[in-house]
Amino acid sequence: MPSAEDRAFLRRALESSIRIGLVLVLVVWCFLIARPFLSPIVWGIILAIAIQPIYAALCRVMGGHRPLAAAILVVGALLVLIVPSVLLTANLVESTTQLAEKMKAGTLEIPLPPASVADWPIVGDRFHTYWAEASRNLDATLDSLHPQLMAVGHWVLETGASGGLGLVVFALSIVLAGVLLASGESAADTARRVAERLVPERGAELIALARDTVQSVTRGILGTALIQSFLAGLGMLAAGVPAFGLWTLLVLLLGVVQLPTLLVLVPIIVWVFASSSTGVAILFAIWTTTVGLSDNVLKPLLLGRGSDVPTVVIFIGAIGGFMRAGIIGLFVGSVVLAVGHSLFKWWLENASESPPS
Repeated sequence: MPSAEDRAFLRRALESSIRIGLVLVLVVWCFLIARPFLSPIVWGIILAIAIQPIYAALCRVMGGHRPLAAAILVVGALLVLIVPSVLLTANLVESTTQLAEKMKAGTLEIPLPPASVADWPIVGDRFHTYWAEASRNLDATLDSLHPQLMAVGHWVLETGASGGLGLVVFALSIVLAGVLLASGESAADTARRVAERLVPERGAELIALARDTVQSVTRGILGTALIQSFLAGLGMLAAGVPAFGLWTLLVLLLGVVQLPTLLVLVPIIVWVFASSSTGVAILFAIWTTTVGLSDNVLKPLLLGRGSDVPTVVIFIGAIGGFMRAGIIGLFVGSVVLAVGHSLFKWWLENASESPPS
């Protein structure tokens, strides 16, 4: 026969289990409801942190009117997002229409490849052969490449569809970032309180570290990619490269995912040498090569500014996070690794200061 103390213990354990189970059910239920909006919510938080310095400066100019400053930033960001997208779409439609009309009329001409193309390592001979055959008989070359062209076409359609959805999600994230900025004090206080509940000794410091890390990644990775794509686009526009908007977008994407932008720029340099004057081609090659290599200078200058965490930690976190979770992982990975580095460093310091028992 269990004692009264045992019965009381079992009753408390049962009540605690029921309460914990109900809390877990509520947490899972809330997660399932909010799951479709997790991506724009995370992006909204990241954007709000990234543009907070600009928002603070605008608030000072507006005399401390926070909602108006947030509304101006939201409208400006939406214009920056939508206007280039519309221009890029128009440029792609116009280029595709012109290409289709020339192919239908049989007036599309491809210049002969330079002899130096055959000297390229690994792919030179084959690429030179395909290029030469296309310049002589484009229809036969397209027929031979029909399966590959169909695969590329499907990929382009899928990418365009996902890109359109991503554009809608990003627009929603911008609006959410504006709401967070307008209620910045309340949001920041909530984040501090949560962090202090988790790590009482360093909660506020870790929140500041996460903020600085997001801003460092924004400057170092996205900022570098934007600068490179803008300068590359200017060079292609000046050199008369067709569909320059598409190539500019590809340069931006390669910069964001940390791949060499010269993967896109080198073939364009070859095209300019084949279709333009030597002087223009040389100037374009110098300009684009400089732009393609500029990330080696810009990234170290911008990535570690404003953060006490070593640049290599932020960089490894950004790349590892991107490999695990895509673009959002650039920020989440760098923040997680920066916070982990800070906690590990704090643990070592406290371990060395604690007296032996």
